[in-house]
Amino acid sequence: MSIPNLITLARILLVPIVVWAIATPGAMWIAFVLFLAAGVSDAVDGFLAKRFAMTTVLGAYLDPLADKALIVSIYLTLGINNLIPRWLVIMVVSRDILIVGGIMLAWVIGNPLKIRPLLVSKLNTVAQILFASVVLGALGFNYDWPMLTLILMGLVAVLTLLSVAAYVAEWVRHMNATASGP
Repeated sequence: MSIPNLITLARILLVPIVVWAIATPGAMWIAFVLFLAAGVSDAVDGFLAKRFAMTTVLGAYLDPLADKALIVSIYLTLGINNLIPRWLVIMVVSRDILIVGGIMLAWVIGNPLKIRPLLVSKLNTVAQILFASVVLGALGFNYDWPMLTLILMGLVAVLTLLSVAAYVAEWVRHMNATASGP
């Protein structure tokens, strides 16, 4: 169990606390602070793993799991509490379900697919985190940036759709390439 993996586990353990803070009146500032801490921890564990050759197979699975658990949980909780549009929550969550479902389907039919993060996916994650940060910060500290919120929401929607399209295209290419043989 390396230091980066312990940091990632701590990020996973933050998820229920952030969800609680979003759902608890007057605790939104706690959600914002913990979300920022989770973001910093993601950067720190990645830096440590790469800089000091502490990458592990476990970490390769834990890190994206922690990221998705945090983002999906926050978006679901914000949506359930009517703090962000539900259509956006559905897009964000459906994208992740589609990706995981495609990977599982390929594996079940004996044609495993090694998924690698695409640039559009990384940009999508950044947009999702920025949007959630602005929403949590605005709600936690009673300020309002409607134009920034609207722009980031639109960016999340567009990048989510582009990311879905890119992963579906990768999946179809993979399935067709292995179906046609060498």
